[in-house]
Amino acid sequence: MRTQLTRAHDYSQMKTRLNAGGLHTICESGACPNKGECWSHDTATFMILGNICTRSCRFCNVKTGKPNAPEATEPEEVANAVLSTGVKHCVITSVDRDDLPDGGSAHWAQTILAIKKKAPGTSIEALIPDFQGSEKSINTLMDAGPEVISHNLETVRNLTRAARVYASYERSLGVLEYIACHSHIRTKSGIMLGLGETEGEILETMDDLRKVNCQVLTIGQYLQPSRKNLPVQKYIHPDDFRRYGEIAREKGFLFVESAPLVRSSYHAEKHL
Repeated sequence: MRTQLTRAHDYSQMKTRLNAGGLHTICESGACPNKGECWSHDTATFMILGNICTRSCRFCNVKTGKPNAPEATEPEEVANAVLSTGVKHCVITSVDRDDLPDGGSAHWAQTILAIKKKAPGTSIEALIPDFQGSEKSINTLMDAGPEVISHNLETVRNLTRAARVYASYERSLGVLEYIACHSHIRTKSGIMLGLGETEGEILETMDDLRKVNCQVLTIGQYLQPSRKNLPVQKYIHPDDFRRYGEIAREKGFLFVESAPLVRSSYHAEKHL
């Protein structure tokens, strides 16, 4: 599996701008293989609410521990970074903040609204945690008006407990269904392959997502980010990724990205 390198000058310049003010990107915290390509297409994924997560999902490279209090200036700093870098499509994500009463939803909304004010020409995707299923928190986020709301199932039902630990497959489906039923915002989800799932389970997951009217699906190969994370059980052949993409389209998804190096934010600007 190979990915193209970007020009060193362009990469260094974008990295410097994105890291200004102590901002975090999942591009780097998550060790994403596509950051050079996305940055060259003026798409970036900012991670708000710090870089320490209250959960310890076994596939994830983000640190686990006790996070600091949210930075009050972060929404403005993210908006300034979006404006200064000329990002045309901005993906916002966050660590899980189960330590906060609202899961951080108010901070989410402030960030989205700040971007809309400073860079009204930039479209926004919110790649959200489950907020423990809180409808109040989800409403706060929807009211801020992102163009896309994404929440990843990550894996099939049978492997959720092993991979996501504190998350729930049914809760995640419920979050997507609530958004689809109570807004006109486009919904999106993503899964990783190679954790030991069967083909039948992959197809069942697609069906479950379509039942809650999820419109966009990303499918990628799980790559072990460090030795402490879950090992890869299988590398899926690119032909199988193409086949799964075709099946997903036949099942009614409006847009599907399916290839080994696909991640949730890959080609996110196309998902509008």
